[in-house]
Amino acid sequence: LRTPPTTAAPSIGDFTTPYETLFSQGCDHIISIHPAHQLTTIVNVARQAAKEFPNKVTCIDSGSLSMGLGFQILAAAEEAEFGLKPALDAIESTRKRLQVSAALDTMEYLKRSGRVPGVVATLGGLLSIKPMIELVDGEVKAIGAVRTIKQADERILKFLLERGELQRLAILHTNAEPRARNLLNEMMSRARQSVPRDILFVNVTAVIGTHLGPNGLGFAAVRK
Repeated sequence: LRTPPTTAAPSIGDFTTPYETLFSQGCDHIISIHPAHQLTTIVNVARQAAKEFPNKVTCIDSGSLSMGLGFQILAAAEEAEFGLKPALDAIESTRKRLQVSAALDTMEYLKRSGRVPGVVATLGGLLSIKPMIELVDGEVKAIGAVRTIKQADERILKFLLERGELQRLAILHTNAEPRARNLLNEMMSRARQSVPRDILFVNVTAVIGTHLGPNGLGFAAVRK
């Protein structure tokens, strides 16, 4: 039998070392952005490391994962040349306009993770379903369930088209690129509003995939 993969948070040293490197290279302040604290202890470890550099590291809980976090980083980077406050304001603005939704292929991996008991309690009694979830301010919420992959793809597309005009969009998947490409093609053919010029395709990290399972499909979107 194969042993299921597990995940663990990095050590304090995994943060103090790159912080020290950046400061030695002339950086005067670091904005350190991390996944939602409800799902991982990473941001807490980063905050402990930041204490070694008083008033020089701002740790941010993104309240999100994957490109939900990534879009906050991009927004901050675009404003960084104007100073710390504009960068922090850009993060907050992006977070308020963000939606991260997904359709999973199975409940098995969510149950095994033990990190989303509310979703498991809501949907765990249903057999042979494709759970639909949304990440809101760090909380994974159940937003429905369907029986087939085709129904799941249609539901995800509906959620996406309801967002209105988008500033940024990433199609997310767990080793399901054909589904992701099909989602984009369907969105382009049905969308009545303009879509972002640069749409990202992201096969999520091994850590996220461990807890969601393969053949999942979703998106991270930032409204205009």
